[in-house]
Order: sequence, then C-alpha cells, then structure tokens
Amino acid sequence: MLQKGNKRIINAWAFYDWANSVYPLVITTAIFPMFYESYARTELADGSKIDMVEFFGIQFRNTEIYSYVISLSFLIVSFISPILSGIADYSDSKKSFLKFFCYLGSASCASLYFFDIEHLELSMLSVLFASIGFWGSILFYNAYLPEIAEASEHDRISAKGYSLGYIGSSLLLIINLVLIMGFDMNPRLSFLSVALWWIGFSQITYARLPNRVFSDKPKMENKFSKGFKELKKVWTEIKHLPIIKRYLISFFVYSMGVQTVMLMATLFAAKEINWAEDGAKTGLIVSVLIIQFIATAGAYLFSWLSKKWGNIKALSLSLFIWIGICIGAYYIHEPIEFYIIAGVVGLVMGGIQSLSRSTYSKILPETKDHASYFSFYDVLEKLGIVIGTFSYGLIEGITGSMRNSIFALITFFILGLVLLYFVPKNKQLAKE
Repeated sequence: MLQKGNKRIINAWAFYDWANSVYPLVITTAIFPMFYESYARTELADGSKIDMVEFFGIQFRNTEIYSYVISLSFLIVSFISPILSGIADYSDSKKSFLKFFCYLGSASCASLYFFDIEHLELSMLSVLFASIGFWGSILFYNAYLPEIAEASEHDRISAKGYSLGYIGSSLLLIINLVLIMGFDMNPRLSFLSVALWWIGFSQITYARLPNRVFSDKPKMENKFSKGFKELKKVWTEIKHLPIIKRYLISFFVYSMGVQTVMLMATLFAAKEINWAEDGAKTGLIVSVLIIQFIATAGAYLFSWLSKKWGNIKALSLSLFIWIGICIGAYYIHEPIEFYIIAGVVGLVMGGIQSLSRSTYSKILPETKDHASYFSFYDVLEKLGIVIGTFSYGLIEGITGSMRNSIFALITFFILGLVLLYFVPKNKQLAKE
C-alpha cells in the first residue's frame, strides 16, 4: 500500500498541473478564443463580417454555439466519469485512465490546427474532445490527492499544483505570443505546442505515480457492473454524511459561476469592451497574463487564510469577492476597467479552485474508493458548468448581449455563498 507523504510522488503529482494547465490557458482562455471569435464569422455581400455562423443549417452567434459545445462536453464527462471512476477504484487503475484522457485531450488540441469554418460541425468536434480529455483526466488526477498526502497537507499541496500550472502555462503562452507577434508564426501552431507540452511533461508524472495504490484490491470479473456497484455504494454513503452532502450542494451551485467566468471571460471582453482599433488582442493577452500571475499568489494566499480562518470562511470570502467581480463586470466598458477586474479575478481564481479541491479531500471518510468519491465532486462540477455555460449562451442568444448573462452568474455565486453557511462544522475544516 502507498505510504502517504512521499515527497517524490507528491512533486510528480503536482507537476501534472504544469503539464495540463496549458490547455485551459492557451485553448480555452487566450489564443484559441481570440482565433475563434475573429475567424468564425459570416462574410456579407459587401465584404463585412458578422458574428453569426451556420451550424447544421441553423444560424447562431459564434460565441453562443461555442458555449453550447462546451456545455455538451461537460455533460458527456458528467455521464461517463461515475462509471469510469468506479471501475478505476475497483481495479486500482486510475493511472491508466489518467493517461487515456490526457492523450485524448492532447490529440484533440493538435487537431485544432485544421479548424475550418467551412466545416464547422467537424471542427467543433476538436473543441468537444479536447474538453472531454482535459476534464476527464482531472477526475483521476484529483483522486490521487487523498492517497498521497495527509489531510493537513492537502491545502498546501493543492495550492502547489495550481501554482505550477499557472507558471508553466504562462511560460508557454508567452513563448507562443513572442513567436506570433514578433515572428508572424501561424497561431494554429500554438495549438500543436499545447499538445506537445501536455503529452511531454505529463511523462514526468507517469514515471513516478504508482500504477497501483492498494495492494489488496481483488481482481474483478465484470468491470462495468462493478463500476456501477461502487458508484451506488458511494452514493448511499454520501446521503448519510451531512458535511459532504451539504458541501457538494454549495460547490455545485457556485461552480456554475466560477468555471463559466473562466471559460467565457475572453469572449466577453472581445465583444463588450471598447478596445482601441487593433488593440483587442494585445489587451486581452495582457489581461490573461495578469490573471495567471496573480492567481499563483492567490492560491497560496487562500491556503494561508484557510489555516488562519478555516476552509469554509476562506471559501466564503472568495465567493463574496466573486459576487463583487460580477457586479463590477456588468458596468465596465473600458480596457483599464477590465484590467482591474482581471486582477481581482486572478486573486480569487486560484484560491477558490485550490481550496475547493482540498476542502473536499479533507472531509472524505476513510476509504479506498477515492476515485468514486471524486467522481461525485467531478460530476457536480461538470453539471454546474453545463448549466452555467448553457444559460450564458442562451441569454446571449435571446437578448443579443453577453452582458446580460452576468445576472445568472451573480445568482449562482449568491446562492453558493448562502448554501456554504449550512455546511456543518468539522475539525478538519477549522483553522489549524
């Protein structure tokens, strides 16, 4: 059985954040959204272009259909992850599943090189499978945390992983920006760089993470049915664990807001901020880098606050700030205002992601079913994102403005904050 606290294994685990975080930064936040928003347009007879695209014969706003495809990817992950996590726990094969989804996501990022507006339906499959690959791998990656470290170390280790991710992804983004803006590199090549970075650096994690965690796991005859049995057992246990149940309800609601902001912020800024002529791309990149570097400090700041105040109070503060961010975002129109908002987003983005993961890992019962338990965490987060991104796109489609979608985000954060106060007190979540 794996001994907790092995520094070599912990460092290897955290390093996967360095490998995979290039996807959420380059593909879902920075370069690809700007490429997509400017490229996925319909040219009119007079040569001008509008932000409408045809998808299976139906006209949509380009950002609207993008939000729907992202929603579908999370819906698929929500459906398959409980089955796969149950199988992974019973067969003790989390590492194999981690590799599979990593390679699926990486290959899909590489295929974005061939993105073609004339074959939009086929091209959006690359967006779909890249998202499935990234978020599918995160489930099995997160499930390792309670197995490699004691609960008292989860906040620090989780923050370390996110910080490595922010630094590594920012490095690759800067390299790509220098090549694109300074040497006229085709932006499509940046999608290939994400694939190579993700696959390449993940090998360090795979070389050190154990293939099997538990030495006494029995072999099973029917992996599919055993996966469902494991899932049913965990669901039954969670219903009788009030602290986990109430925390997950709150997490489900506020995740609708957090991940939607992260996925749609760049597209919002591209459409709703009054950038100077030809200044949008530079301005958006500056804001993304502001978020990344501040997020590194934010992850450690909220880890420190959790030790001083406890996890629930630290999370409550972050949600309160998120509410303020959304209210402020509704009224901003100028680049300098967006930069300020971006800085505050960076501060709480790293904190809430890191703390959410470590808080859940702290309150898990003694179990060998960590992947199954984390599948519930994963499913709720993904279903929350489905609701968040779909409602965001739907409101834009109905009203014609992404700005109106902010009202839904404010509601999610307020409800999440209120529900967090109903989480029972627990010594693991109290200040140390």
